[in-house]
Amino acid sequence: MTKRRQSSLPALLRGVSGIALFFLIWEIFARSGMFSNALTPSLESILATLLSMLLQGDILHHVASTLGRVLLGFGISFAIALPIGMLMGRYRFCERLMSPLLSIFLPIPSLAWVPLFVLWFGIGNLATILVVIYAAATQLTYNIWIGVRAVNPLWIKAATIMGAGRAAVFWKIIWPGALPYIFTGVRLGFGRAWIAVIGGELLASPQWGLGKVIFDAGEFLNTGTMLSALIIIGLIGVFFERVIFKNLERVTIVRWGMITASKHITPTKRSVL
Repeated sequence: MTKRRQSSLPALLRGVSGIALFFLIWEIFARSGMFSNALTPSLESILATLLSMLLQGDILHHVASTLGRVLLGFGISFAIALPIGMLMGRYRFCERLMSPLLSIFLPIPSLAWVPLFVLWFGIGNLATILVVIYAAATQLTYNIWIGVRAVNPLWIKAATIMGAGRAAVFWKIIWPGALPYIFTGVRLGFGRAWIAVIGGELLASPQWGLGKVIFDAGEFLNTGTMLSALIIIGLIGVFFERVIFKNLERVTIVRWGMITASKHITPTKRSVL
């Protein structure tokens, strides 16, 4: 067994132990009789409901619809946030122009915009995707701005003196130097987008989506279905964090020696729902 695997085993065991403890507490709570079984189903009942939903197949359509909205909205938000954040970090005029707006918008919860977007654009996909764009773009812009500002100006000055053009300075100095902050923004922005899309689907009522599943189940007091949908949401979030973002980090900034493999990127974790 390699040293890397040995070091990862305690962390894995701690994570599994935490999940097992949570399940144990839930099972005790569900069987305590404080609420009826319809309101607090046992783990066996929840897993049976989850399996039934998977076998029926409709849940996969709901998952695909939610993921599609998240990925589309997140991609658009990144395309918006990248140039704005870069300009704010590089040019004082842009920073003074945009930072007050960012300071206003960043603390506003994304779900607070859903009723307005529904009034302006109607129920369905558009309102939900716009909520995702708002939720992710504000966080991404903030982290990109801070990341560019964190780049040592001596590096930029030295590269310029040595004859590097603007494109070379950007790709060789600014982009790699800001990348750890950008990764943090991507993680936090995706988390905000994931929360926003579920809330948007709850309120904007598109035809398909995991938020729609939770809303419809709540109308009929179907707690098992609601909890099963929440489990699916959590598992998808874990997949993106532990598989997508972790491996992307490993093949880029860890490989380049910008951070060690044992550390997560943690700068600038300013986030609201």
